[in-house]
Amino acid sequence: MKSEMAKAKTGFPFTSIEQINNSQLRANLKSATSAIREKRAKVVGEKQDWEELRRTGERIKDEVLSSLDEYLLQLEESVTKVGGIVHWAADSSEANRIILSLIQEHGESEVIKVKSLTTDELDLNEYLANHGVSAFETDLAELIVQLAHDKPSHILVPAIHKSRSEIKELFENTISKGRVLGDGPAELAEASRLYLRQKFLSSKVAVSGVNFAVAETGTVCIVESEGNGRMCLTLPKVLISVMGIEKVLPKLDDLAVFLELLPRSSTGERMNPYTSTWTGVHPGDGPEEFHLVILDNRRSHVLADPVGRQALRCIRCSACLNVCPVYERSGGHAYGSVYPGPIGAILSPQLFATEASLSLPWASTLCGACYEVCPVRIDIPRVLVHLREKVISEGYKSKSEEASFRLIALVLNAGRRFDLIQQVATRLRRPLNRLFLAGSLPGVLGKWRAARQIPEIPKETFRMWWRANGSDNGN
Repeated sequence: MKSEMAKAKTGFPFTSIEQINNSQLRANLKSATSAIREKRAKVVGEKQDWEELRRTGERIKDEVLSSLDEYLLQLEESVTKVGGIVHWAADSSEANRIILSLIQEHGESEVIKVKSLTTDELDLNEYLANHGVSAFETDLAELIVQLAHDKPSHILVPAIHKSRSEIKELFENTISKGRVLGDGPAELAEASRLYLRQKFLSSKVAVSGVNFAVAETGTVCIVESEGNGRMCLTLPKVLISVMGIEKVLPKLDDLAVFLELLPRSSTGERMNPYTSTWTGVHPGDGPEEFHLVILDNRRSHVLADPVGRQALRCIRCSACLNVCPVYERSGGHAYGSVYPGPIGAILSPQLFATEASLSLPWASTLCGACYEVCPVRIDIPRVLVHLREKVISEGYKSKSEEASFRLIALVLNAGRRFDLIQQVATRLRRPLNRLFLAGSLPGVLGKWRAARQIPEIPKETFRMWWRANGSDNGN
């Protein structure tokens, strides 16, 4: 039976409370997101055809979604022709089993990883650890999160909630034991390089995500900022890449559009420092085996929704997070999902459909700032309203809220009843005004009052004034 979400003590309204009260977290978020916004605005302003690029990206993505089955089959054929092996995974369980079996086939107990939200979605690291395989993150921020046994809090900057002093202490207790480190970025980065270098040189298997995959040629692309991705994509003998079905692009020319949209929207750069593409396998150059795992994991379910499907356009740039006032106050952990912020508020409920994620369509405002910065023009406010309606219609609703609206409807649906209540309220205005202004209402009413500035009940209502004065004016 579908229960009242409020009683479950899960979901954004509850998980956000601790984060909102963390002043250091809010300061970190404000500083980082403000800097990224400023950089983005500068490089976007340089592009006179920026809006045309956005519309082109939107068109390409919608073309993919309208013929997704055809493009995926073409991608499989193209990857196979150039020596790659394609695996299809209906859900996270199947994807994890495929990846584990490929690692075990080569007798390995360690793998290195490129930052990948898709593998985070699968809880791949935990799954591999439970089966005797250690996965090592090579992106600096992901490494920090992994060493701290924490969760990412931002799509672009997963460790945005950590201060440099916290990272320094973490490294001194883990990868740099016995060393005293400074908290400067260069020294912390050097500590991570010394640790990861041996992993790069010794690991035989790497796991990566996929930013884009081209159906026409079988080319796979990853963009990143540190060079760790390139080390993972070239040194190991076996490369396993995991992609959601929505990551496919029709033609190689289409890739050029997104290589302009993504860095400007994501890091505020004109191009990514490291853009890696590979097409199959080549003897003596790079991995000897390439496996592409194509994941559904309810994406077909999202595709079936004419309104909600536009969430699948997302290229994981995080621009919507950086302009969202709700995200800036609450942080990524409050969303309880690998996809935080406005995009998480519309993607997570459709992909996961857990009771906690069903509160997320209310975890973002309808101000429209996210839509304005989205490089592929996802109308997040429209999808938020659509999903709110859908969640309620499916029976996930607050009984107290429903009862409140029934009571309000009972009052407002009858003019005489409304007039009578107004008259009673004016006669009791003094104690009622003291009660409301004191903010001492019990339970849900107290929370409702705390978020609103309530005017005092007047001595005379408009209806009372109209009866006394309106007829004299011939009205």
